[in-house]
Amino acid sequence: MSDSDPSAEAESPFIQQPLKARKGRGAVSNLQGRYEVLIREDVDDGWSSPADSTAEADSGDDISGPVHESPLKTQIIEEQAKTILSRNQSPDLPFSISLNPYRGCEHGCIYCFARPTHSYLGLSPGLDFESKIYAKVNAPELLRRELSKASYVPEPLALGVNTDAYQPCERELRLTRRVLEVLRECEHPVALITKSSLIERDIDLLAEMASRHQAMAAITITTLDPAIARTLEPRAAAPARRLRTIKTLTDAGIPVGVSVAPIIPFVTDCDLEHILEAAAEAGAINAGYVVLRLPWEVSPLFRQWLEAHFPDRAARVMSRVQDMRGGKDYDSAFGKRMHGEGIWADLIRQRFEKAVARLGLGIRSGRFKGLDISRFHPPFVAAPVASTVAAVATVARVAEGGTAPSKTRNMKAKARKDNLSGQFELF
Repeated sequence: MSDSDPSAEAESPFIQQPLKARKGRGAVSNLQGRYEVLIREDVDDGWSSPADSTAEADSGDDISGPVHESPLKTQIIEEQAKTILSRNQSPDLPFSISLNPYRGCEHGCIYCFARPTHSYLGLSPGLDFESKIYAKVNAPELLRRELSKASYVPEPLALGVNTDAYQPCERELRLTRRVLEVLRECEHPVALITKSSLIERDIDLLAEMASRHQAMAAITITTLDPAIARTLEPRAAAPARRLRTIKTLTDAGIPVGVSVAPIIPFVTDCDLEHILEAAAEAGAINAGYVVLRLPWEVSPLFRQWLEAHFPDRAARVMSRVQDMRGGKDYDSAFGKRMHGEGIWADLIRQRFEKAVARLGLGIRSGRFKGLDISRFHPPFVAAPVASTVAAVATVARVAEGGTAPSKTRNMKAKARKDNLSGQFELF
């Protein structure tokens, strides 16, 4: 080849590093978030060695591109949240109020729709999302304060719908359990969804609440193949363990459903009927499903995962996904984002409906109707020091012949509480 060959001049002097999976992690890279100004790529310029890459990874530097073999330690970052309840008006969801004790999730599910939220923190939706976990350490106190407000209107609370409330760090932090203790105290209904068997730890709370129709749970099962599960959701409980969790909760009198999510074409779609059968046998009473969702950075992250684990079928998978999303990787429109559209989406829907009808499973869309809110009463909140001082001053003023503050607001709050029973028949 001559020195004047234009093709030689066009070749890059750097070699793009091949994608390589990291054991125990779902993401294949630390992909930059959509708000980053600069884009970084990891390439082999001929100067570095495998030992250098390992040392860089161990140092904790923010690197992107290929995944190295060295273990990536999980960091738990404590934060003082300002608010704790999230509200939505989505017609696709059976609840309008939710609580998430954690941001980020160590389960590392590559398909997680919450991954893009780490971009708001200036972090990567890739490896950062599953290794840098923010714990809202004041969540129980914030919840107690919210529920004690006179303006609060009770309705079933969804716990852990964005990131798993029972991810590994919950074993020590116990934020989810403390939240449940507040809910039990004021007899507030709750519904949980998780992939973790750690929910069994809180059976004492959930069984008591379920006996008053104030608690239910759903266990997500994506596949029954443990080999696929190890790469798809590496730090979540194994499929067989989740089935055992369904049985354990059912035996304790807690209503349990199964969520087959997400359904991934040519990867997990063949397991749909088998999952429903196994869950029904374990005691599940209702079921739901969601097809693969790829919002924002989840799309390139999932494509990288396919190239690393299923290069032989990556193109077929994405082609089928786009068939169900109007030619795109994702369509966020209400009514379409959960189940997709088109002939392949209809085929999955028919398979699901026929299976649940044959197995006698209910549809999860109506599961919140069984939760009772009529017993709710605001939790006790200790008066702050400032309030105590004000109360002493009021007593002193009255003793001197003055007048106490008006009690009209307190009377209205009491009347509002007394009228709670029976107001929310729609549930």
